[in-house]
Amino acid sequence: MPDKKPKNDNRQRPRELSDDDREIQYLMMKYDLSPNRARDLIYKHGGSRKRIEAELENTVKFGE
Repeated sequence: MPDKKPKNDNRQRPRELSDDDREIQYLMMKYDLSPNRARDLIYKHGGSRKRIEAELENTVKFGE
């Protein structure tokens, strides 16, 4: 009889942002954003920190 495989294989999952105060605070502190701008970015990018940070870095580079 084969061994039962665990339902959770313990791999690291990508961390998704939520409309959580901690995530909003993180974006506000790191990129000097307003709370509304941080919420809009989380909503626009579906909570993907990688896409949010990519957009903000592109904005900063071209905004200088």
